Amino acid sequence: MPVYAIACETDHIAAWKDSFRGVAQMGSRDKSFVLSESGHIAGIVNPPSKKKYGHYTNPDVTGTPEDWLAAAQYNEGSWWPRWESWLASRSGKQVPARVPGEAGYEVLAPAPGTYVLERTIA
Repeated sequence: MPVYAIACETDHIAAWKDSFRGVAQMGSRDKSFVLSESGHIAGIVNPPSKKKYGHYTNPDVTGTPEDWLAAAQYNEGSWWPRWESWLASRSGKQVPARVPGEAGYEVLAPAPGTYVLERTIA
């Protein structure tokens, strides 16, 4: 199974070095690890249009995290376009998005949804 993992340089919840070690132990022969600049939220939700944080890449997901970073290439901007390309190379043909309410698709109720009004019988 292909693996594409993102970690964030200053993440205070999921330390990138520990995330790297976890990915390195996965059995997949197709592993990609990307280290985004910034922290837990900003490093992930940074869209390409912001041109704010960069990311590091290195196809060799073996050895120590320090060795990986020392050999990594710095890339300007968001990792999202790289991920999009990775997904596209492993996916089928793109199809148009459905139109909500179109025949054959259930129309969803406005937030918070209808389930919050239902009672369970205990």
